[in-house]
Amino acid sequence: MNRIIKFYHEMGSPPSFYRITSHWLTPLLVLALGLTLYGLIDGLFFAPEDYQQGDSYRIIFVHVPAAWMSMFIYAIVGVAGIMTFVWRMKVAEAVMMASAPIGALFTAVTLLTGMLWGKPMWGTYWDWDARMTSELILLFLYIGVMGIYAAYDEDPRKAARLAALVAIIGLVNLPIIRYSVYWWTSIHQGSSVSLMGGSNGIQDWDMLRPLLVMALATKFYFLYSMLSRAQSYLLKTEQHKQWVSKAIDGQARHKPGVSS
Repeated sequence: MNRIIKFYHEMGSPPSFYRITSHWLTPLLVLALGLTLYGLIDGLFFAPEDYQQGDSYRIIFVHVPAAWMSMFIYAIVGVAGIMTFVWRMKVAEAVMMASAPIGALFTAVTLLTGMLWGKPMWGTYWDWDARMTSELILLFLYIGVMGIYAAYDEDPRKAARLAALVAIIGLVNLPIIRYSVYWWTSIHQGSSVSLMGGSNGIQDWDMLRPLLVMALATKFYFLYSMLSRAQSYLLKTEQHKQWVSKAIDGQARHKPGVSS
């Protein structure tokens, strides 16, 4: 327990956060690229054809992990927003603002791939049902968090608190997205993966395997991208601190051709 508390305090300190996460970036990137390559090859070329949808169902290997990530990342944005708004933690600010553009990207991919999947399945690219509409609102929330911060960028601390307030309010949209297909009439199908073995879940392991691999790959990509963006955020907002100068000097010494 003491180690966990110590690690928490270390990760709450910008210099320690930067130092610790610097060791994670390369492994996370390698894992993300390797799993993505394996998952796409397995899903697109080796997974069996669906008996109803044929090969068109293969878009789920991108669509479903992106949809999961769009919600997962916003939950992180919201929790970081609470920590930013209540305790004014600089690292929480960095995590919140670093996560928002990645979440917006995954949400946009979710909407785009959903439209491409919807046309052959439902006969339309878009229908204003609860799942699609709430996912679109999620994209607007991400844009709102980033837009509010950009509007007050001359005062980063104030900008972060206002962005955090938007992020916190937007958390109410997550259960709406998750349960919209059960609460309202929807053309959208239920969960693609059912841990309880429901009829809507994928049952074939040869289909489920690449889907889970892609889900894991997106997690590693998010961690890599978020941490690298958070580091950049801290270097920018703490540029006048001594630890930033030391970190930049350390990077310069480790570059090829630069002697210590």
